[in-house]
Amino acid sequence: MTKKTIDPPHGGAPLWTPSPERVRAAQLTHFAQWVEQRRGLRFACYEDLWRWSTDDPEGFWSAVWDWFDVRAATGYRRVLADDRMPGAKWFEGARLNLVDQMLRHAAADRPAIVWESEAAGCGQTGWDALARDVAAFAASLRALGVERGDRVVAWLPNVPQTVVAFLAVASIGAIWSVCSPDMGPVGVTERFRQIEPKVLIACDGYRFGGRDFDRRDALRAIVAALPSLRHLVWLRHLDADARPALDASLPVLDWEDALHEEAGPLRAEPVEFDHPLWIVYSSGTTGLPKSIVHGHGGILVAGLVTTVLHTDLEPGHRFFWASSTGWIVWNLQVMGLLAGATLCLYDGSSGGPAKTPDWGFLWRFVERNRVQTFGAGAAFFANGLKAGIAPREFARLDALEAIQSSGSPLSGECFRWIYRDVKPDVWLASVSGGTDIAGGFLVGAPTLPVYEGELQCRNLGCAVHAFDEAGQAVVGEVGELVCTRPMPSMPLYFWNDEGDARYRESYFDRFRGADGRNVWRHGDWLRLVARPGATGGVLYGRSDATVNRAGIRMGTSEFYRVIEAIPEIVDSLVVDLEYLGRDSCLLLFVQMRDGASLDPALEASLRAALRGALSARHVPDEFVVAPGIPRTLTGKKLELPVKKLLLGHAPERVVKRDAIAEPEVFDWYVAYARARG
Repeated sequence: MTKKTIDPPHGGAPLWTPSPERVRAAQLTHFAQWVEQRRGLRFACYEDLWRWSTDDPEGFWSAVWDWFDVRAATGYRRVLADDRMPGAKWFEGARLNLVDQMLRHAAADRPAIVWESEAAGCGQTGWDALARDVAAFAASLRALGVERGDRVVAWLPNVPQTVVAFLAVASIGAIWSVCSPDMGPVGVTERFRQIEPKVLIACDGYRFGGRDFDRRDALRAIVAALPSLRHLVWLRHLDADARPALDASLPVLDWEDALHEEAGPLRAEPVEFDHPLWIVYSSGTTGLPKSIVHGHGGILVAGLVTTVLHTDLEPGHRFFWASSTGWIVWNLQVMGLLAGATLCLYDGSSGGPAKTPDWGFLWRFVERNRVQTFGAGAAFFANGLKAGIAPREFARLDALEAIQSSGSPLSGECFRWIYRDVKPDVWLASVSGGTDIAGGFLVGAPTLPVYEGELQCRNLGCAVHAFDEAGQAVVGEVGELVCTRPMPSMPLYFWNDEGDARYRESYFDRFRGADGRNVWRHGDWLRLVARPGATGGVLYGRSDATVNRAGIRMGTSEFYRVIEAIPEIVDSLVVDLEYLGRDSCLLLFVQMRDGASLDPALEASLRAALRGALSARHVPDEFVVAPGIPRTLTGKKLELPVKKLLLGHAPERVVKRDAIAEPEVFDWYVAYARARG
């Protein structure tokens, strides 16, 4: 295998450097100073702090516990009883509840949640009101017979009621799981049926881009497919008079009535550190979705590190991620409550309530709500760049301190656009992690410079490396993103996964460490970049969708960075059709901007751009104009399903239709594959 070595793409000049005042004020700085004073250590730079956090996990995670003053009914006997993956035992003996740590701020005289919704208007919820609603809803769930370990699932939009429901479920020691109401009944039932929920919390529909979507027919199909259900809690979201129209044998409790339960002060049940908190799911594009179980304690301590330390949240800090409840980012935004931050929720289209997308809408939301940290998927920023908007010209962004991006690699062009057209003195953090760990592997740090196209650093406590084909750690070369030591937020297990067979197959089937222990392989291509004071990284897409031409590996995102910088191209998708005994055929599907066409001159320009940016080997064999690029409901390009489709697999075997954002776009690829033969 030929190794692909890449120099830092844009020299050594950072786009942003934190001021000395910003560095001194950062929570990362305060934490490092506290550790130095209490533990007698010395950290000359972030890399020293990261190295200690991974070399001495017991020392690091105990310091996190102490510095944040974690509330626990009983203390722990040992931080890490079994240093292996899977199966690590963290903080044995500790009994706690995540909700206790979150609602310790309930006496604060400031909003806990500020929200806007296409369907429900706008408002805010104070900390006292949040605690009161959580206590009332928890009492109602107990009255319905919900006990510790029961599963309570929700089919709800990104509204305050969803936060209340999650906290109430967790406070009982029941297990939470949520899907967005834009997900179809097949996708929802494939997830929820696996975990046999006792209660479903659902709404009548949602509004997106100014259009109402009544989901009561879909709800009937979901309920019919979940025989374990004993109760439905009904939230009227679109229509104040809407009723679920279900079989009368399933009792229905209105949300408003559930909040009238006489509850008294919130009572959060102490549970074991590894007691299940929530169940989240893989994208579900092929096969049955993985039901990934995370625990109270692991999410708590990892959330304190990733969502509080690395995001630099403080009490009252206004924290906003543009997300639906179907993306793990929704869960991670709620972790902002650990810091006493104010959650800013928006439910609706990122392009605003009009039929024609307005890519300035969320920037005006940021202005109205004095948002300090704003996060969104990389596609949102790319859309703003392509639309040619300059938010700094129409939105007052003086409160905005930080921008975060995730979901896919953020292009260098988007980095430059943000600093040119959004705000030149903002801290931009491109971050990457996943549903699997409910957190980050490579994240931001307010104490480090920002370089174009790069993720700033490796997350504290995460032993992230890039491995070559031989399983050796490399820097400056593209390799597999791996984690060589356990982390508290790694899955406890997959639901109904006998002997952890699927869990092991998903992450531990490729590499072993020098000591023979399992190494977590995440499935992304990563190039680590050594910078002064920290090691950052560049991501190149999923490793199982990587293009391999003449022994040189190329991540799909490298193609997209080149192609999607062309003004005439709206979106693109690359697949490498590798046939046994034959040369591979590299296809590049392109979605053209309105009025543009792929004429010979433009195709020649595309070939020249790819040849110049990548190599002659990576110029596609064919360019194909498509009506759109198929994506999952969370915005990921369906590279592997399209590849399998073109290699002759049946459509129903490569993708679940309810997991596709625009099924009609995928139908075009089905027809194309059949015509191609």
